[in-house]
Amino acid sequence: GKSTIANLLLRFYHPTNGTIYLDGTDISSIPLNTLRQQIAYVPQEVILFAGSIAENIAYGKIGATQQEIEEAAKKANAYDFIQSFPDTWQTLVGERGIQLSGGQRQRIAIARAVLKNPRILILDEATSSLDSNSEQVVQDALDKLMVGRTSIVIAHRLSTIRDADKIVVLHQGEIVEQGKHEALNRIENGYYAQLIQSGSMQREEQSAFDMKELG
Repeated sequence: GKSTIANLLLRFYHPTNGTIYLDGTDISSIPLNTLRQQIAYVPQEVILFAGSIAENIAYGKIGATQQEIEEAAKKANAYDFIQSFPDTWQTLVGERGIQLSGGQRQRIAIARAVLKNPRILILDEATSSLDSNSEQVVQDALDKLMVGRTSIVIAHRLSTIRDADKIVVLHQGEIVEQGKHEALNRIENGYYAQLIQSGSMQREEQSAFDMKELG
């Protein structure tokens, strides 16, 4: 249900019951283009198209200049590896980015989100499929991206969510607990506390849905 929530926020789905509000406004009353212009989405499996690196980053902002593209790449920790390619910014990524590693694809997606400069950022298990070295670099880029905007992070790693302003714990599609890490961890026999004590927060099958509002 976690990714479904993200899709509901982007209005890929419509709720069959209830209403979603954004700053007190029913999102169904907001023009779709206006809503999606305010949101950037970085999923676990990044979707790149068969063009150049520059074109894939520029997809985040129509008419972006080369300088803006390069600045976004620097903030996403992508600049150095792009510069290492013989064709640099004109390097073709292949269908669905097959010519790039998983960590490189994620950083291109983050650069695209940086360029868009959204008010709302959705990260859906954005580092879960990466090796430890790539994860550290990508997580650093994500930390920079989250500053100054509302960030909704779907994650299963405790290190990703413990500093969130609000953690929402889902179990079998229902909200069972919500609050900050310290408060949730003190709940006797609480679901979140049990996940931490058992070490399940590090396993892929257990997840938490958290919300960060930084800056």
